[in-house]
Amino acid sequence: MMRRTPLFFLGAAAGAVLAVVVSQPGLTQFGAFAKSAATTDTYRQLNLFGDVFERIRSDYVEKPDDAKLVEAAINGMLTSLDPHSSYMDAKSFRDMQVQTRGEFGGLGIEVSMEDGLVKVVAPIDDTPAARAGIQAGDLITHLDNEAVQGLTLQQAVEKMRGPINTPIVLRISRKGAEKPIEAKLVRDLIRIRVVRWREEGADQDIGYIRLSSFTEQTAETLKRAIEDLTKKIPADKLKGFIVDLRNNPGGLLDAAVDVTDTFLDRGEIVSTRGRNSEETQRRNARGGDLTKGKPIIVLINGGSASASEIVAGALQDHKRAAVLGSRSFGKGSVQTIIPLGQNGAIRLTTARYYTPSGRSIQAKGIEPDIEMIQDMPDEQKAKAAAVGAGEPRGESSLRGHLKNDKEEEKTGSPAYVPAEAKDDKQLQMAIDLLSGKITNAAFPPSTKAGVPN
Repeated sequence: MMRRTPLFFLGAAAGAVLAVVVSQPGLTQFGAFAKSAATTDTYRQLNLFGDVFERIRSDYVEKPDDAKLVEAAINGMLTSLDPHSSYMDAKSFRDMQVQTRGEFGGLGIEVSMEDGLVKVVAPIDDTPAARAGIQAGDLITHLDNEAVQGLTLQQAVEKMRGPINTPIVLRISRKGAEKPIEAKLVRDLIRIRVVRWREEGADQDIGYIRLSSFTEQTAETLKRAIEDLTKKIPADKLKGFIVDLRNNPGGLLDAAVDVTDTFLDRGEIVSTRGRNSEETQRRNARGGDLTKGKPIIVLINGGSASASEIVAGALQDHKRAAVLGSRSFGKGSVQTIIPLGQNGAIRLTTARYYTPSGRSIQAKGIEPDIEMIQDMPDEQKAKAAAVGAGEPRGESSLRGHLKNDKEEEKTGSPAYVPAEAKDDKQLQMAIDLLSGKITNAAFPPSTKAGVPN
């Protein structure tokens, strides 16, 4: 059996992100596999592959790239298994590692693309960009004297990232400035902002925490968020917490476990079950609810997937939180990232995960305790349709998805979240419940039928 240690995550089809563990099989394991697979039929199929490969090399209308042919064959083999298994080339693997770590060498600015130029959405506090006086709304026209016009946003971002302590010169067009501004910045360690928090409610007595993904930084940043909110809101005034997991596509399995553990004193968080019974693993809370038992409402929608569903499912099963919103995406599988040296890595589905009560949410999702659908305005629907985007269809709509043999499969739900809090019906309902303005039989959740600990 392969030895596994938790590590990486990566995005998957339809925006679902994987709860992942990493496995590094050695030569002995590969040899064992080759020996077990050494049957006449297997060799015949491999010979067929070789015949097709050679025919393409010799007869295709243009000279093919051998490496790309092999990569395509590998990826085709993996994607034929399920929507979340695939091949990553070296660059994709590096990008995934950056996302997983939640930190990189860079400048500390959130950016978008506008009219072919890079627009600063906001500088991140205490970063090279903030210290250099970069402002929201600035348009970056040149990077080290190279025009950004013609670059994609991703290409521009890659140029701004780089080794720590290396310099880069930005040329900026700023509204009201008579001439372009040149700023020399030195790259520093930047942490991706995966957790945001603020006080909510008419009396600012509710702690709102938004988790956008699950990286190596998420659990520790969540703890800082809780500490900060409990300092700002006196214990006798604090009505509770809203944990917003909407449109959070997931991430690290370890991060999901650690985040859930933050709100639990004891009990199982999640179990993972592979093809062989001896591969079953159970992850338990280690004790220490940092919110000290304060009421919690978890927000989910059709864009909440994988690691998000682990957190929501565990807190729901333990009756620690009421889940509010619409049904989640329904990605109940675990992927293993297997590095291939300089050749990138493969991402392979190796297990299903189950909530503490034994539920598989694969192709079904988490059903909220309190359903509240946030409808997308007509103008937003038109914009989404214009670019070929729409509401998430859920795991059950993905071709080749793993079937749920025990639960009825269901489609996805809306995933629209308004930009303004006042227009956010799901958020406002959570605030009203915690403030006591409205009541619901599902809040606070009854502990009479909780999960055995």
